[in-house]
Amino acid sequence: MTRADGARTGLALFFTAAGAMHFVAPAYYRQIVPSYLPAPDALVAASGVAEILGGMGLLVARVRPAAGVWLMALLVAIFPANVEMLRLFRARGVPPVAELLLWLRLPLQGVLIWWVWRLSRPNRQRNREVAA
Repeated sequence: MTRADGARTGLALFFTAAGAMHFVAPAYYRQIVPSYLPAPDALVAASGVAEILGGMGLLVARVRPAAGVWLMALLVAIFPANVEMLRLFRARGVPPVAELLLWLRLPLQGVLIWWVWRLSRPNRQRNREVAA
């Protein structure tokens, strides 16, 4: 197993576990769906399924590039929920360390998008970069 394979497997497990948590603790996720969006229960379930499918797709070479695009789009789509989480938890008066972590979570979305992009590209595209 290469380092990229290990990283990809870790990322796949991360997304699969995160998606499963939408069904284990749906109330937690429902509270961070912005109020301007309809059907929070359906959105929580749909985003959970999307994370699980995307995570599993990272493990299948043939669909990996599509799974990467899927997950990058999902990370952009759920960004408002991360902002809502920060807003909601700040209003509840979370400890300063927790608030700092919530602030740091916002740019983490960009890091996750980059990581998905790096690990979901076809091998031949990565090989061209190494040869250049």
